[in-house]
Amino acid sequence: MHIGRTTLSKFVIEQTRGAHSEMGALLIDVAAAVKTISGLVGKGALSGFSGSMDSTNVQGEVQKKLDVLTNEAILRHCEWGGQLAGMASEEMDAPYAIPAQYPRGRYLLIFDPLDGSSNSDVNVSVGTIFSILQRSTAGDAEAADFLQPGAQQIAAGYAIYGPSTMLVLTVGSGTHGFTLDRESGNFILTHADIRVPEATREFAINTSNARFWEPPVQRYVAECQAGKTGVRGEDFNMRWIASMVAEVHRILMRGGIFMYPKDSKDPSRPGRLRLLYEANPMAMLVEQAGGAASTGRGRILEVVPEALHQRVPVILGSREEVERVERYHHDHDTGVDRPYVSPLFAERSLFRD
Repeated sequence: MHIGRTTLSKFVIEQTRGAHSEMGALLIDVAAAVKTISGLVGKGALSGFSGSMDSTNVQGEVQKKLDVLTNEAILRHCEWGGQLAGMASEEMDAPYAIPAQYPRGRYLLIFDPLDGSSNSDVNVSVGTIFSILQRSTAGDAEAADFLQPGAQQIAAGYAIYGPSTMLVLTVGSGTHGFTLDRESGNFILTHADIRVPEATREFAINTSNARFWEPPVQRYVAECQAGKTGVRGEDFNMRWIASMVAEVHRILMRGGIFMYPKDSKDPSRPGRLRLLYEANPMAMLVEQAGGAASTGRGRILEVVPEALHQRVPVILGSREEVERVERYHHDHDTGVDRPYVSPLFAERSLFRD
């Protein structure tokens, strides 16, 4: 592959020849939607679309105007091409049926139209995440068709709308990054075969939830914070952007570990992030780049979905650190380690040793 000369269109046509030739056209439609969204996001407050609406999505979250507009952009760009049996979006309660006037295909498109949309009003990077699955035959998709483990994805990707717009993609043969050339309107291959460093000294987690974490996560973060004076003997940097796309993009570019673990803040939710719209596509991208992605107690891509909007814990990034966090979960679950109590929350006493 010739970096700087290979367009996304050429790349996907070459990579999907044969069994998935129709998927190439679908990916080109997704890229067209990304260009439209990039234009909407790039205008910022000038677009008149900033701020929230008087509505919530199926997740119970207040919708931004851009959430609705970007969702609509993907539906309109991708519904007509004849490759899809149906679509599912984080912003919609139920799967989207392909309109009657358009032909049906065998692919399923799952997406989060604007990940991190709460950041859009303060001009911080946001993104679009997508995943492609398939049915055995063409036709109208049923809700059950979408409930496939992530290991069955045949493509996944995200777009990040930052200083430049990038589309990062895998079709099962590595993870590759394309940068939008605004003059030509083409996505150009600029980051071929991205590899996540196996080791890292950088972690990303929302420490405001520390009191709700399970002991294995408290143990891991406390060790990172202890730095050279602790058991790790190394200083770590902490990052938190509150945009999964931006967090994962940084990890793909230079390594790190991202954690949105299980916690006790809301016992009805086993995790914060959505399995189908966020965890699975990001896990595929990270694994294809040589990293690892786990719930803390197993590989994300092996989780069998039970519901369209199911949530899971997410721990992904550099392999050595993900495996360490998994090991801490195993130690805790099997009683190998003594119960961990963070010094921040330990009982205090005048007579404490």
